[in-house]
Amino acid sequence: MPRTQGGAGDGTATGDSALLSIGAVLGQLQDEFPEVTISKIRFLEAEGLVEPQRTPSGYRKFAARDVERLAYVLRVQRDHYLPLRVIREHLDALDRGEHVPLPGPAEPRDGHDLLTDGGIEPETPAELRIGRAELLAATGADGEELDQWESYGLVEAGRDGGYDAETVNIGRLIVDLGRFGLEPRHLRAVKAAADREAGLVEQVVAPLRLHRNPQTRTHAEVTARELAALSVRLHAAMVQSALRVKLL
Repeated sequence: MPRTQGGAGDGTATGDSALLSIGAVLGQLQDEFPEVTISKIRFLEAEGLVEPQRTPSGYRKFAARDVERLAYVLRVQRDHYLPLRVIREHLDALDRGEHVPLPGPAEPRDGHDLLTDGGIEPETPAELRIGRAELLAATGADGEELDQWESYGLVEAGRDGGYDAETVNIGRLIVDLGRFGLEPRHLRAVKAAADREAGLVEQVVAPLRLHRNPQTRTHAEVTARELAALSVRLHAAMVQSALRVKLL
């Protein structure tokens, strides 16, 4: 997807009248990618995969080449499950005029690359299931503490009585926070906020899971993980911002 020189007849932007707003770009992309949203386009821009122009007042303006790049990114994500860092390398190579072969359609990956693309690094395999004694050993907590975590809804055993990898991570974090005097009862607000954020993600991906296109249904998990990563980053930034205000 090498850069081209703009001209009246080559389909590229030559002035503001030929540029598209983000809403117009969304309308063009949704024919092929019904799951795409304005937030997704902004996320891809933040990741450096597209660089729209900006008006003096700060509004995004997309040229035809920008729309082509966005479509390429969405298509490769949907059909090949490539992480964003690899897609970025492909785009750089295409800009240099190089031919970039793509792998055949792939099955969804195990989630590790998707998580690390979004800035979340799992500490243990997502498919891991452990028992109560193993959870206590992994977190350094005792049975009474685990009972407290469960009573406040911070962790929950599955129907098989086991715990997943995320529960191990949550337990370790609860223990670490406890060293600063934060008790499980203090963390109920954190759990409530997480539930609300999960609900927002579910609102976005629920229609994708019901879509008639099986690739779109599969892509729902990718979208959920990207939204989760953005939500975590936003939450961390807001906490830091709030602390800076209080310390001024």
